[in-house]
Amino acid sequence: MKQFYLLATIILVPILLFGFSTNDDPSINSHEELVNLFKEWRTFENPPKLNGVPDYSLESFEKRWPTFKALETKLVKIDTTDWSIAQRVDWHIVRAEMNGYDFNHKILKPWVRDPAFYKVIWMSRSDVPAHEGPTNHTTIEIWTYDFPLDNPSREKLLTDLNKIPEFYRQAKQNLTGNARDLWVTGIRDIKNQSKNLKAIREWEYLKTDKKLIKAIDTAIEATNELANWLEKEGEKKTGPSGIGKENYTWYLQNVHLVPMTWEDEVQLLKRELARAWSALKLEEHRNRNLPKLKAASNPEEFQEMTEKAADDLLQFLAVEDIVTVKDYFKPALYAHLGTFIPEEKRNFFEIGRHYHAGPLYSHFYHWFELARMDIEPHQSEIRKGALLYNIFDSRNEGMATGVEEIFMDAGLYDDNPRVREIVYIMIAQRAARGLGSLYAHANQMTMEEAGGIHSEFTPRGWMKTEKELLIFEQHLYLRQPGYGTSYITGKYLMESAMADFAKMKEAESKEFRLKDFFDQLNTIGNIPISLGHWQMTGVNNHLNQINN
Repeated sequence: MKQFYLLATIILVPILLFGFSTNDDPSINSHEELVNLFKEWRTFENPPKLNGVPDYSLESFEKRWPTFKALETKLVKIDTTDWSIAQRVDWHIVRAEMNGYDFNHKILKPWVRDPAFYKVIWMSRSDVPAHEGPTNHTTIEIWTYDFPLDNPSREKLLTDLNKIPEFYRQAKQNLTGNARDLWVTGIRDIKNQSKNLKAIREWEYLKTDKKLIKAIDTAIEATNELANWLEKEGEKKTGPSGIGKENYTWYLQNVHLVPMTWEDEVQLLKRELARAWSALKLEEHRNRNLPKLKAASNPEEFQEMTEKAADDLLQFLAVEDIVTVKDYFKPALYAHLGTFIPEEKRNFFEIGRHYHAGPLYSHFYHWFELARMDIEPHQSEIRKGALLYNIFDSRNEGMATGVEEIFMDAGLYDDNPRVREIVYIMIAQRAARGLGSLYAHANQMTMEEAGGIHSEFTPRGWMKTEKELLIFEQHLYLRQPGYGTSYITGKYLMESAMADFAKMKEAESKEFRLKDFFDQLNTIGNIPISLGHWQMTGVNNHLNQINN
């Protein structure tokens, strides 16, 4: 398999950067044809149904493979020579998604290796365009329902709940992998689903609905049976869960369009970890005569502090011309201010939020972006919704991480320098957890050992207070290659785009304005930052690195 992907990289060199230019049929050379192909591709990507649920069987994938290859061939025959950069970027998005399908089919195989893939019940919306990690096509998004339910919503929920037993009968046939860490930790996701179903069953507005209660009870039983089966089978699992360095690099470059290798990411994350720690110590030295931050000790203090932090951030962004602040920014942020949590129950992010919420709320740039997707969707059909396979991670996670430091350096905490310490603690934590995930994917460490790096190299012991977050994050990053590093690598790529944008303005004898940079990047959409970089500046040297 390694040889296949190295060969595929060589074959895709001209395709990745320039598209195909050998087709003489003008009927498939227009952007409109690309959009039509995109719709055809997305229809295909949603698997056929078997007994009413998505069919992830080996037989189904083998049967559909020729159709996929035909779609892929149709894409590479499109001549993009005379297209605008924005149109060519759309072509690369479709190419990346098809590469993702190819890789999942041959290497990642979440329906075979990853029990968490079969999680159906989702209680809340992700803070990025789609759920993090490989996700099946029959999810039940509880957060999208308004309770009490109207008749159409009730029927939909009832129908979807009744699919769970059949879906889990299929899961027991498909799950034949030997990835021990993925398998054992994935049981936790299925057990948590049972807990969520039990909680839903107790909701006051559902208690009198006998049909729904029966469907929930049946779903709980099926979920518990799957968890028990997974535990029994888990005793036999002995294999590694990482995909290996070569496959990781291929996936990183050809699916997520990150112009780096596994080795590059190790080097960058080590550098950022050292930089964050040293910067933290410099901040502590500079602030040594200032009072230390005091954490909110009750709900009233927490509410006062968080509302002020949110308002200060929004005012700063507007007054300092950082980005165009839309009317939907405030409600998007205020919906996620959080609630007071006793000190002994706070995880890493809650520790920081209870000292000062500004750094976390800067990261909540996420919610501005999701509100933009809902209210001002991109005009391109290809960019309008969430990209598949978490291809958006370098853009969304990189941006959210990057603005924590950018807003700080632009002056957000000039009146409260101690908050700067939290920013560097957060950068160190993300570098440490990403570094651990790299070693896990190289099969140089188990998931638990990777978590050790995550925990030990996070300053002030903030990752040692609550273990659930540690397990959740390392499990996710093992499930989704490249995601654990995307916070730091995406930040680096975003800063690279800013540098070229500034250089372009300087060459044109024009003023660099931070607001112009952010507003333009926002209009490009939630696509890989390497493509956004290209569209904003015309510079694609970073993409050339994929081929060297």
